[in-house]
Parts: sequence; C-alpha cells; structure tokens
Amino acid sequence: MLCPVMTSELPSIPSGIPEPGLYIVATPIGNLADITLRAIAVLGGCAVVACEDTRVTGKLLKHLGIKARLQRLDDHAPPEVRARLIDMARGAPVALVSDAGTPLISDPGYRLVREAREAGVNVVTIPGACAAIAGLAMSGLPSDRFLFAGFLPVKDKAREDVLSGLAGVGGTLVFYETAPRLERSLRAIAALWPAREVAVARELTKLHEECRSGSAAKLADHYAAHPPKGEIVLLVGPPAAEDQPVADPDALLRAALTEASPSKAAARVTKATGLDRQTLYARAVELKGQ
Repeated sequence: MLCPVMTSELPSIPSGIPEPGLYIVATPIGNLADITLRAIAVLGGCAVVACEDTRVTGKLLKHLGIKARLQRLDDHAPPEVRARLIDMARGAPVALVSDAGTPLISDPGYRLVREAREAGVNVVTIPGACAAIAGLAMSGLPSDRFLFAGFLPVKDKAREDVLSGLAGVGGTLVFYETAPRLERSLRAIAALWPAREVAVARELTKLHEECRSGSAAKLADHYAAHPPKGEIVLLVGPPAAEDQPVADPDALLRAALTEASPSKAAARVTKATGLDRQTLYARAVELKGQ
C-alpha cells in the first residue's frame, strides 16, 4: 500500500480563481477548524455560494475572512433559482454548501447537482467532514459494510415499517436523529432488535462530543434520564447469524409494551419474528397484567 509522504510543513492554501462549474463543498460539522485548505480556496474564489441558511453560512465565511455573495437554496427553492445558479456556473465557479458537513447527505442539493450534470456543467466535489462517517468511525461497530438511511420517520407506524424493512441488511445501519425523538427511536429499535448493539454519537467534533454504545433499551433508559442535546448519529449493528429468529418473544413483547397496547405490541413482534399474532396477543395481555 502506498502512503503519502509526510512533511513538517502544511501545504499553503491554493491561489487563483477556480474554473467555472459547480463545486460541492463540505464544511465543518462542529469544530470550525475542520475545513480543508481547498475548501477555503474555492469558497474564497466563487462568484456565489448556494446555501441552506445564509445566516449560518455567513458566520462561517466571516470566520474564514471570506466575503461572498450568498444565495439561499433549500428544499423549497423554486426551479428558477436552480436554473439561475446553473446558468451562472457555465461561466464562473459556484459553490454549494449545507449548514454543516457534506451537502446532499440528508441535506438539500440533489436537484441542483442532477440538473447541473444534465446541463453539461462541470461538477466538482470538495470532500470534508460528514457526520455519518464520523459517527461510524468512532462507534466501534462493523464498518466494512453499512447503509446510511437518513432520518427515521416521525410517526411510530412509519418508523416501525422502515426499521422492519431494514431488518435483513447485513451491515451497520446509520441514521440521523434529533434529540427530542431519540428515545422513541431507541424504544422502537429495542422492540424489534433487543439483542443488537447500538451506538449514539452526538455533538461530534464539539466540546461535549460523546459516543455511547449498548443495547437500544439501555440507551433509551439513559437518554430518558439525561435528555440529550445537539445533532445525533444513531447506529445499529448488523444482525448476527444466530439472530434468526431475533429473540425471546416475551422479551420482545415486554419491550414493545413500554409504549404500545397489547394489540400493537403483538403486531410488532409478529412482524419481527413471524410468530402467530393471536398467540402473541394473548401473551401480551398476560404480561400487561403482571
């Protein structure tokens, strides 16, 4: 394996105006020092910077000493905004950033990049920080194969359906989650996969960065007692070969009954294990009465 030659001096920030095109620029996810020299050069040389929130990106550029024209580009931006940016990128460098991390990873930008490519505009990536990759790297969960699945749905039934659909994935599952919804998502994971190892990575690269791992039920109890803050990466380890069927039905029912009626708990466990729903319902009623 070839290794880069290490020197005692850092490379200087590239000079000159970038070539025309659309530049997908990764920005820090917390620590403002986590930005590449190439990203600084591109942001400093672009005609316009398309961003989610001009206030957030404005603070970053001010910190970097860069003055640039900002154009808001979120999921609600009309097609005319994208068309104008693409037309500009034909003759000048245009940057695309998100509020934090790598654009398009559960952030706006997909339509702009797709339309730019279809229009024959040069599209360049400027890699850098990504919360999903940072969380996976520090979680200790298998990283040779993983699936990034974005944010879990807000509603319980939709969340359960998404998780059930991912049950057979033979790799680590990576989600983004918000602090107010973390406990409910952990309870849902505990109901389906009580034996799987789970990790919660939050406040990545910031002063209070942490990564906790254990069963989903134990993590849910912890965050119920210590409500989290900040943005979160939620990771679920892959199923073991011996996890078919997943676990003891009583354990699954008890976990599901913490937030669902006996009928709904039985339905969840049926979906997870394939066991008879009526039998599980009768057992759920029994457990609920104990």
